[in-house]
Amino acid sequence: MQLDIESLRTLAAVVDTGGMTRAAEQLATSQSAVSWRIKRLEERIGRNLLVRNGRSIRASRDGEELLRYARSILDTHDEAVARLTGSQLSGTIRLGATEEVSAHLLGPVIGRFNRIHPDLTIEVQIDTSLALEERLNAGRLDLVLIQTELDDRRAGDTVLWVDEQRWISSPEWTYDEGPVPLVTFGDQGFYRARAQRVLQRAGIASSVAFSGRSTASVIAAVEAGLGVAALSGRSVIGEVIDWPRGDTVDPLQPVNQVARLAPGEASPEVAELLADLQRVLGAPGSVAIGTVG
Repeated sequence: MQLDIESLRTLAAVVDTGGMTRAAEQLATSQSAVSWRIKRLEERIGRNLLVRNGRSIRASRDGEELLRYARSILDTHDEAVARLTGSQLSGTIRLGATEEVSAHLLGPVIGRFNRIHPDLTIEVQIDTSLALEERLNAGRLDLVLIQTELDDRRAGDTVLWVDEQRWISSPEWTYDEGPVPLVTFGDQGFYRARAQRVLQRAGIASSVAFSGRSTASVIAAVEAGLGVAALSGRSVIGEVIDWPRGDTVDPLQPVNQVARLAPGEASPEVAELLADLQRVLGAPGSVAIGTVG
């Protein structure tokens, strides 16, 4: 029995996106082609690889086992193809990213990129969105992964995903009345100004009780009862709850996580890294913005 690369790639896309249609969009093919590849793969193996529950699709137990091998095979295949057919990139790329996307998301992408392009060095700087944007505009960074308001995108930005925002508090310290102590990322943190604006519109006084440099430190401060915080929904972990009083104020609006290039034409090295980041981190169909409306 032989397993072809495209069938394995299709299985991974279906599971990752949760559906045949979205997988077809990601693979730039038709839904019928995706269905046919999955059917052919299941017939070759003799087992059902997917479980369908209404409109959602997930991997079966056999599908999950095959996926563990498939992802390794696909990574090795893609690295070999890129190494043998791609241009030999060299030099240094200065990449900036927020703490939320640094280690667990960037690590695999940069590791794979370095293996494909061993003569290329990536220098990563982790900081707040505002600080990174300042360095980008000053020419000290080539590419940044930052958060922006929905209406603050620039032409050329690549929206990787959209984050829903949440208010969180300790279960024991919910600050149901009176002024609200805030736990933030400091005066250059993206969430601080947003939280203060929402509370001000609701007529709720607030003050900064704690400023941390990482998501972990902010969540730890909230767990300890030092105050409430506004955070990305995907970053919320630990012994915290949705702040009950948050239902009485305006909803926190979603934000864009974007990849933004330095002014001017990007080098081939930077363009290649951006394409890799978009492929791995971006939602299906994510594209660079040509015009901002």
